Amino acid sequence: MTMSRRGVLAAAAGAGLLAACGSNTGRGSGGSGVSLSQWYHQYGEAGTEQAVRRYAAGYKKARVSVQWRPGNYDQQTAAALLTDSGPDVFEVNGPTLDQIQGGQVLDLTELVAGVEDDFHPAVLGTKTYRGRIYGIPQVVDMQMLYYRKSLLDDAGVEPPTTLDALVEAARTLTTRGVKGLFLGNDGGAGVLGGTPLYAAGLRLVTDDGKVGFDDPAAARTLGKLHRLHADKSLLLGAPGDWSDPSAFLQGLTAMQWSGLWALPQIEKELGDDFGVLPFPRDGGGRPSVPVGAYGAAVSARSRHKESAKEYVKWLWVERTDHQQDFALSYGFHIPARISLARKATRLRTGPAAEAVRFATDHGYSQPLLWTPACQTAYQDALSRIIKDGAGPEGELRAVVRKVSAELDRVKKSS
Repeated sequence: MTMSRRGVLAAAAGAGLLAACGSNTGRGSGGSGVSLSQWYHQYGEAGTEQAVRRYAAGYKKARVSVQWRPGNYDQQTAAALLTDSGPDVFEVNGPTLDQIQGGQVLDLTELVAGVEDDFHPAVLGTKTYRGRIYGIPQVVDMQMLYYRKSLLDDAGVEPPTTLDALVEAARTLTTRGVKGLFLGNDGGAGVLGGTPLYAAGLRLVTDDGKVGFDDPAAARTLGKLHRLHADKSLLLGAPGDWSDPSAFLQGLTAMQWSGLWALPQIEKELGDDFGVLPFPRDGGGRPSVPVGAYGAAVSARSRHKESAKEYVKWLWVERTDHQQDFALSYGFHIPARISLARKATRLRTGPAAEAVRFATDHGYSQPLLWTPACQTAYQDALSRIIKDGAGPEGELRAVVRKVSAELDRVKKSS
């Protein structure tokens, strides 16, 4: 999972997609009753498509037509929301701030009345704008650090609980044939994002919409990431990227940053010879775990707005059996409802239980105000710091200026 998938399709790119979106939507009014169209992005997990079609078929108050859409799903939905031919209900890694401010999605706050506190606050927060909720989380995905117990034991290394300990452990664990740590083939700039800042006790954006890392602690923390590169402790050029556990399973690295989705495969191949950790704290901070969630939203252009909202409530609020099935029967995710996560048998023991605890205690999500422009400025600077050894103080000063200007722009446009 990628926590920065945001943005609306440019008009020039949208023209070709709109034709593809314009037919077979399921929104026709033939026959009796209401017809709703529901879109999902294409999951790579066998059985998921059949499951969501089964859920839709079981809904009795409307005919729900499911579309399983491969390709660049975010661009497809962004384009379709600007027309009358898009979906009524759609899965979204958002909604984005532009979609909310542009009135393209409906306010769904009423759907979770009475159970709002049962949704994981980190992922519900990214679907909330000015106290109103625009998407209902479906499942929670998270990232964490996997480590090979036997390799750490042989080297006399304790599982690292601070960033300094992680840097030292990676150096110690690096041998002729094994690197100490894998953060992705770009050295970690792409996947880590704001995780080290949260581990230092900082944030990307404050509650009042200001830059959350204009602090000397940010430079100190990010500067430590370059030591991993300078020590040649990082695995680079692996056959798969960070989301694929193959480098860890093949013994190319003693530790790897990856996602919860990799846990069943790792457990199957390594048995109990692995452990999991959050990103370790730095200075006066605390451990950090990025979480994210696709959610269900309703198009403001739907011809059946109330029926669409009623369906979303039925599926993602009331039908907890479907929610638990969707999270754990095909892939490996945490149910978005805290009560369901606690009851899930597969999440009660071992590393899975630890992962749930990490997400609950240390989970953060990318804030809604963190726009693609903010992300690009920060990630480019992080890459220069990690790989090139650029001075973190100067890089962050430039990022703070750019992000501050972007946040001011966003607030003025709201």
